[in-house]
Amino acid sequence: MKVMIIGCGRVGARTAAELDRRGESVTVIDNDQRAFSRLPSSFGGTTIRGSGTDEDVLRGAGAELSDILMALTEGDNRNALAAQLGKHQFGIPRVVAKINDPLRADAYRALGLETICRTVMLSDALVSAAVDGAGATPFVNEPTAEPLRGAPAAGSLAEAEARLALTDEPESGEAAQVIPAQERPEEDA
Repeated sequence: MKVMIIGCGRVGARTAAELDRRGESVTVIDNDQRAFSRLPSSFGGTTIRGSGTDEDVLRGAGAELSDILMALTEGDNRNALAAQLGKHQFGIPRVVAKINDPLRADAYRALGLETICRTVMLSDALVSAAVDGAGATPFVNEPTAEPLRGAPAAGSLAEAEARLALTDEPESGEAAQVIPAQERPEEDA
């Protein structure tokens, strides 16, 4: 499969690297030459410096031979324009535009573009994690270690702050005084 990716930010670079690793023919276009440094040294695809919304750049990159175009820049308008050029000007069978605004994503979908909206993806994943736990979605990672439990170490600033938080709050305008544990009178149990 011939894949054209517009934008070599974090999403574009990761997508390009994974598709390349799977043996697909990948071309990445970005305005900033430094963006290509996000690609792994093993990347075997093609990189082209230029605008993914410029017909000449797309033509020179072989857009008319692509099976899919993914517009993955940070700009919704750039992504929609690149996707529409790919679909209508070059006849690319599949185009996917990353759109951050859910309303725009719906509008572009109505124009025949495939869209991915990270705002919707993130909120759906967070709702699933809140209701059913982190394991309910592959997008929320469970912790890899247990949180620290128990009281702060005796004599530490954290212990002093915890004690202060448990005592009555100072009068308005009065500064709270933190007294280290070793200087405090013992309290009756």
